Amino acid sequence: MATETRMVEQRSNRVGHMSKVQYVKRDIKKRKCRDIKRPVPVVPMALQELFVACKEVFKGPGTVPLPCEVENLCCILDNMKLEDVGLSNNLPFFKHNVPVKGSPRLCIFFLPETGVIPLHNHPGMTVFSKLLLGKMHIKSYDWVDATNSDDPTKPCEKRLAKLKTDSVFTSPSSTSVLYPTSGGNIHSFTAITPCAVLDVLGPPYSMEDDRDCSYYKEHPYGSFSNGGMTMTEEEAKGYGWLEEIEMPENSRMDGIQYLGPQIIDI
Repeated sequence: MATETRMVEQRSNRVGHMSKVQYVKRDIKKRKCRDIKRPVPVVPMALQELFVACKEVFKGPGTVPLPCEVENLCCILDNMKLEDVGLSNNLPFFKHNVPVKGSPRLCIFFLPETGVIPLHNHPGMTVFSKLLLGKMHIKSYDWVDATNSDDPTKPCEKRLAKLKTDSVFTSPSSTSVLYPTSGGNIHSFTAITPCAVLDVLGPPYSMEDDRDCSYYKEHPYGSFSNGGMTMTEEEAKGYGWLEEIEMPENSRMDGIQYLGPQIIDI
């Protein structure tokens, strides 16, 4: 899970030294040393539990969680609330008709009303998504031919994909999970109301490891031939052709400082 943390400085108490020592005629009783209790940062249990679980599950590139691990992570995420990541539905961002400067990076995405994250993929990744706030339309696909599903040698080839999800979700909703070759690995988000989404990505995007994000344009199934294979009109609604494109010019994702609870790495 990609996260950013703030460095918290703890200032030590400085002890002053006297320049002169004077002696007085009186009994001096030894005072017992008392342990100074330093404040311990309070981390919401759900957030800390999620962090620890992710460290145990994701061991590096190629890691695909076992069914029992998926169930455990989903259970943790399903119970998470805005307050667990330092957010509140009273924040100005989540009010209607309030100008929005951008969206934060990391694992928490803010989308203003009508905001869109275009159709994109997650090569070699397992992703858990939890809608913390708002109403959102999600559309997702999987390649029909999963072999070399992210082959960089054919970036512009139109490929057949099967529709996995095309629905509206309202928080609080169950956690959705996508896998490297299934579960809707290629998806788009469209915010119907201001939304906040918590994502756990394992492993995270990495250009050095050929896990860069690709974007796609949708074409109806009937737009191109499928080698003589025929489908009824109803069946064809469950498929589409995806063409890889450059990141849309009108798409922009800005990062803001994470101000929520800090995670203790133990």
